Amino acid sequence: MGTTDAELDFADAIAAFFAREGMPLIAGRVIGWLLICDPPEQTAAELADVLEVSRSSISSATRLLTPSGLVEGVRRRGERQEYFRIAADGWSRMLMRRYEYAAAFRDLTATGLSALADAPAERRERLENVHALYGFLAGELPALLTRWQTEKEQKHDRRS
Repeated sequence: MGTTDAELDFADAIAAFFAREGMPLIAGRVIGWLLICDPPEQTAAELADVLEVSRSSISSATRLLTPSGLVEGVRRRGERQEYFRIAADGWSRMLMRRYEYAAAFRDLTATGLSALADAPAERRERLENVHALYGFLAGELPALLTRWQTEKEQKHDRRS
């Protein structure tokens, strides 16, 4: 069975969603397609074919997506080509990475606040607001991820 317009429309909608966060459209289309494709592992050539883009565009997109942990490349024994898929815990890993960025950014804002220690309150206010927000996120995200993992395990246990 061939790829339907509805499937490609879904991949495009995912791309548009992530483009609003600054991600290139092709990378978003790869995410969208990998969420619904069958089989769930696709070669760069298969991705390029179904998404009607060049293999170099797919290569750039997968290089962008794999460090976050959302998309992973896997190899099959005896085959030279790499297959791409959404990692089983990819969304959680991506959020954990965002937590790490939040904590690192909070550290940067602390450095900025030190640099502005003697500055008037009005000048420090913008940076203090960002620092407080990222402090909140750094404190809350680990607990949210732990709750998610617990809920996921409980659902899995109920199905077993």
